[in-house]
Amino acid sequence: MRALFGEQPREVGILAVVAFTVAVGFGIQSPAIPVFASEFGVGSAAVGALVSAFAFMRLATGLPGGRLVNRFGERTILTAGMALLAVTSVLAGLSWNFTLLLIFRGACGIGSAMYTVSAMSLLLRVTPASSRGRATGLFQGGYYLGTVTGPALGGGLLSLSPRLPFFVYGVAVAIAGAIATVALNRADLRGRTDAKGTRTSVASALGHQSYRAALTTNFGLGWAVFGVRVSVLPLFLLHVLKEGPAWIGIGLAVGAVLQAVTLPVAGRVADLWGRRLSLIAGEGLILVSLVMVTTWQALPGYLAAFALMGLGTAFCTTGGAAAVGDVTQGRGGTAIATYQMAADLGMVVGPLVAGQIAETYSYETAFTTTAAIVLAGLLMAIAIPRILPKD
Repeated sequence: MRALFGEQPREVGILAVVAFTVAVGFGIQSPAIPVFASEFGVGSAAVGALVSAFAFMRLATGLPGGRLVNRFGERTILTAGMALLAVTSVLAGLSWNFTLLLIFRGACGIGSAMYTVSAMSLLLRVTPASSRGRATGLFQGGYYLGTVTGPALGGGLLSLSPRLPFFVYGVAVAIAGAIATVALNRADLRGRTDAKGTRTSVASALGHQSYRAALTTNFGLGWAVFGVRVSVLPLFLLHVLKEGPAWIGIGLAVGAVLQAVTLPVAGRVADLWGRRLSLIAGEGLILVSLVMVTTWQALPGYLAAFALMGLGTAFCTTGGAAAVGDVTQGRGGTAIATYQMAADLGMVVGPLVAGQIAETYSYETAFTTTAAIVLAGLLMAIAIPRILPKD
């Protein structure tokens, strides 16, 4: 692990492994959700509600999760969040009707919000500013590696039983949570404050241009990449480009691979050249991808757009998270939660708005609207003062 994580604090490696485990489990569950739900005789709308319940509860409980981090500390909430994830996943697998399955999936979203806010807060807190971008890249790299691995394992488990992936996820998260609790007990919390110490509030964080830019770019990232890329763009491929559905998976795979490969480089750029340049590069690449898919309406343009989105996402996520860490120094659970919620909100709103625009007007208009959202983030990033991170 030392060869992979270099001189990063030991907590970075632990959190990256935990992120991989959580992502693998989430991926294992994904193919099982519609199959398991269909056993209760529900239709596609109910399956959609089952997927949305997780995302909605993540969004709704992100800010309360940040307050819990401020009140009880990162390690306590991380342990509690992973415990809730494990228990509710097993309970979801034991569900004997759709209502219970829906309730437990929503509860999983609460556990996910607690885990992600506390893990990111702890990561940013233990890492010095000069290596915060690289640490974020390693952490996110563990997550994306898990998202690629999980669905393949889930397909095999699904052939045995649609309930089995839920049990496997629950057990895996419980084990990872227990290991993390013990291993992180000796975490070196840089700049640790006592019970009366000052934590960075959202209002205080908003006084920094870098934080405002991080919020704007993360909202655009959720809208364009986590939302439109997996909803409206595939429909554009099928209905306008008249290509087969297999290219949907290929396009997503191209973007995911390039994003994972680029994360370490993007982290170094954020540390050595500043968060501003990293965010500008990321937003610029995503903006070009949207212009490309709008003007070059052919399969090569579609695939190239996905490739650019993957590259741009790597720069945006590392630069944005590092910028938030600079502002909060890891001591701002609500500020970090608000940053993560910006992407969740974009992921919820983006597909709905862009989908409606595509249906009412055209796909080109939908992509232009999305490009305008990304352009707003780019302009906010350009306005960040030219300051390099320092310890």
